[in-house]
Amino acid sequence: QVQLVESGGGLVQPGGSLRLSCAASRSIFRFNAMGWYRQAPGKQRELVAAITSGGRTNYADSMNGRFTISRDNAVNTVYLQMNSLRPEDTAIYYCYADPWSGSSRSWGQGTQVTVSS
Repeated sequence: QVQLVESGGGLVQPGGSLRLSCAASRSIFRFNAMGWYRQAPGKQRELVAAITSGGRTNYADSMNGRFTISRDNAVNTVYLQMNSLRPEDTAIYYCYADPWSGSSRSWGQGTQVTVSS
């Protein structure tokens, strides 16, 4: 499994923006897909966005249009740009990576995003 380290979370006012980063310990070409889930207190973990090694992106309906997932292969990092943030976006955001081999999914430790005035 790869080590994944998220960063970029914090406190932001409604309508503001944040960019989350997920840094991998090895080349992200080793993975079929990477992406982001989030979990709010008392809620189920939900998919936010995903990106394949070929660059295809997928978004949950509630995030599409506000969030953008991207990657920088040179620095083994996946990003989540979050715009027009709402209080209901408050959650811990987790990065994941799915290997080509079919072995276990890797998870980061999460980064807290709080949207509040």
